[in-house]
Amino acid sequence: MEKKNISYHEKKYIDNNIRLRNILAELPPYVQDFCRGRQTTLSMQTQIAYCYDLKIFFQFLTTANPVLKNSDLRSISLAVLENLRPTDIEEFQNYLKVYESQNTGEAMTNGEIGISRKISALRSLFDYLYKHEMVKNNPTRIVDVPKVHEKAIIQLDPDEIAMILDSMEEFSDNLTPHQKGYYLKTKTRDIAIITLFLGTGLRVSECVGLDISDVNFKNSGLRVIRKGGNEKIVYFGEEVEIALLNYLEERENLETKPGHENALFLSLQGTRLSVRATEKMVKKYTQPIITNKKITPHKLRSTYGTALYEETGDIYLVADVLGHKSVSTTQKHYAKLKDSRRRAAASAVRLREKE
Repeated sequence: MEKKNISYHEKKYIDNNIRLRNILAELPPYVQDFCRGRQTTLSMQTQIAYCYDLKIFFQFLTTANPVLKNSDLRSISLAVLENLRPTDIEEFQNYLKVYESQNTGEAMTNGEIGISRKISALRSLFDYLYKHEMVKNNPTRIVDVPKVHEKAIIQLDPDEIAMILDSMEEFSDNLTPHQKGYYLKTKTRDIAIITLFLGTGLRVSECVGLDISDVNFKNSGLRVIRKGGNEKIVYFGEEVEIALLNYLEERENLETKPGHENALFLSLQGTRLSVRATEKMVKKYTQPIITNKKITPHKLRSTYGTALYEETGDIYLVADVLGHKSVSTTQKHYAKLKDSRRRAAASAVRLREKE
């Protein structure tokens, strides 16, 4: 029987299912039941994150409780959870700040967001167990979740964007012959990717998941598989079109490995460019130019989202273009009014009509 070629997104779906299954296999049966019950409401990536966070909690129990030391996580009974007190949950919060990975032995750290997410996952588990009368106590509801302080959005201003794109055209200065050869082979591709981020606000996972057939120059649109698996057409402008056409002209002459023939962006090995490689590429070009900001693909996405909002003032349009499920997410991240707009608002409302 001829082997069926599967798409990048199909392979990713299969890989994530296997990954989720493997994590679940390490956890107690009641956790497996809890996670399976959320499969219809959560994306695959969120399910994996939930299971991973819960795994850390059960590993903590085997570290903090001498009775459970070196126990198989699957053997931890509901009676153990029943006996937990709020102080145990607080101890877990403190543990999350710095702990040793049981897989690699490396020191792992969590900030406010990481700790809050893991406590939220644990709360959801206890809520499920309490609701189904599997435990009588829910200590997670007594303990306060750490407050997550809002951070300023990091984005590029127009001058910084121009500096980065200009530097990419002449990045070969001060490079070794080997580095220069690599740069010349990837220059057009890299310019296309960064221009795509800045001109469409794609997520890095959406970018690397693009196939050649997803690009339609007739309607200036990209067929994108959004977070959660939804398909969407994302439109692009002239600058993105030029960058893509320049790259595709080179792309025609590149050799590809089996299974990667349809990938839009290729590595020098002829395989689909990975998320990690794309992140490193963005850092390579932006770090020497923007020394006071840590620029990632997501920061380029933020730059596009903020610029679009400032140009249109339409938060619903921005939410739709960026693929946010809820407009509240967009409001939180992109509707930061500039000081000049706040000043203008001060005189927008008149208390009395001028005579």
